[in-house]
Amino acid sequence: MIDHAHDLTSVREATDRLLTAAATLDDAAVTAPSRLPGWTRGHVLAHLSRNADALVNVLQGRPMYLSAEAREADIERDAPRPLTVQLDDVRESAARFQAESEVPADWDRTVELRNGVTDRAARLPFRRLVEVELHHVDLGIGYELEDLPQEFTEREIAFLADRFTGHPTVPPTRLLAAGREWRTGGDDGAQVTVSGPAADLLGWLAGRRDGAALEVAGGALPVLPPL
Repeated sequence: MIDHAHDLTSVREATDRLLTAAATLDDAAVTAPSRLPGWTRGHVLAHLSRNADALVNVLQGRPMYLSAEAREADIERDAPRPLTVQLDDVRESAARFQAESEVPADWDRTVELRNGVTDRAARLPFRRLVEVELHHVDLGIGYELEDLPQEFTEREIAFLADRFTGHPTVPPTRLLAAGREWRTGGDDGAQVTVSGPAADLLGWLAGRRDGAALEVAGGALPVLPPL
């Protein structure tokens, strides 16, 4: 069961961790490459700020972004800013999201995200948590997948497993980690079992690791579609 109030607390805590870690950088470090191809750390921080504002749009019933082109242009515009400006923007946009999330509302309503994706409003805080936690790792400043809270890791594995369920290019796949099991993929073909440390399983599902640390039985490691 989704507890949006619990997730909002987790978002605040994760944002504080990210801001504390990023505050140790300098302007030169912000312009250095992140772990995301083609993005500097400034791009990652700018994206986090604009994503918070985009989720406010969703909560208020507006389109998440004006367009895909506008989303990309905003990130490119904001990426070169100095560290202090970046951190202030992350902090202030996060506060706007938290404030909007505290407005009494129907959390069971359906909201629309990017590319026609819909979800329950109650899941938006967890979606924001995913952005903050994974992009903290993407900054490449000492926070690794192994440092993520266990609850978050297991929930994100379940979320991504659900996302790939029924996908025609992913074979039936059994996922094992930390004494837990998930299922994903389509219905056709022989079942593949993928097992290993939860951090490595999450990294593979989220496109952050190549799966080399995982054990695979029943076939080759599935090729996952882009997120």
